[in-house]
Parts: sequence; structure tokens; C-alpha cells
Amino acid sequence: MDDQNPVMGLVHLLRAVTVEFDLLGAEFAARNGLHPTDVRALIHLLDAARARQRATPGWLGEQLRLNSAGTTALVDRLERLGLVRRNRDTADRRRVLLEVEEKAMELGWAFFGPLISEVAVAAEGFETRELETVRRFLTSVLESTGRAGSG
Repeated sequence: MDDQNPVMGLVHLLRAVTVEFDLLGAEFAARNGLHPTDVRALIHLLDAARARQRATPGWLGEQLRLNSAGTTALVDRLERLGLVRRNRDTADRRRVLLEVEEKAMELGWAFFGPLISEVAVAAEGFETRELETVRRFLTSVLESTGRAGSG
């Protein structure tokens, strides 16, 4: 493929951003005695909370592509560290819901807050229609990764 192609330029730039985010996630994990999968789990749980989606261990396992035993070990570890708690679903007492503890949010914000602020400042330099184009592009890329990963 032609690396001078504007589309390939975007692919390489997106890969570079992804690598940088991955390195920051690994640094955060190492500083806080976490496994990179722990960090990904916390991100999924925070995203679920923001979307007002009920997160169960089964749902989390699907997001992380973990089997039941791996998910249980992960949730046990996060619970022992005081980062996640299990609660019974009030609508269905047989179901367990996962919630991120305030401690996890504080740790995450202390580390990632400056990055989030810098990204927000960078985004403020774009017009609304440009941001919509970027959002559509990133959404399409995210959907593409789901299709490529399931094949």
C-alpha cells in the first residue's frame, strides 16, 4: 500500500495515537499495581456508567473477550483493590452489577486528567462540523475494528 496515500496517512496516525494511549495505560497500570486488562475493565465500566448501562460480570467478560473464570478473577482482583464493587440488581436479585468505586475514578483522573484536558483543548481548535466529521470517522473505525476482530 502507498504510504503517501492520505487514507494510509490517517491509518498510521491513528495507529500512533493508539500506541501512545496504550503506553500511557500501561504506565498507569504499573504505577498502581494493575494489569493492563484491569485498566481496560475499568474503562469499560466507566463507559457503561456514563451510558447508564447496567454492567454485569458476563457483560464485562464479553467486552474484554474473557471467559467466565478469567472475568471472576479480574473482578475479584479489582474488588480486593477497592476499585470495583459488586451489588445485587434491585430489579433482579439473581443478577450482580458492577460499579466503579470513587477511588478508581480519583486514581484515573489524577493520572489521565491532564491528558483529557489537553485533548479537550486541542478539540476546541476545531469547528463543530469538523468535530462531527472526526466523530463519524472514529465511530466508523471503531465499528470496523469490531468487524475485523470477529472474523
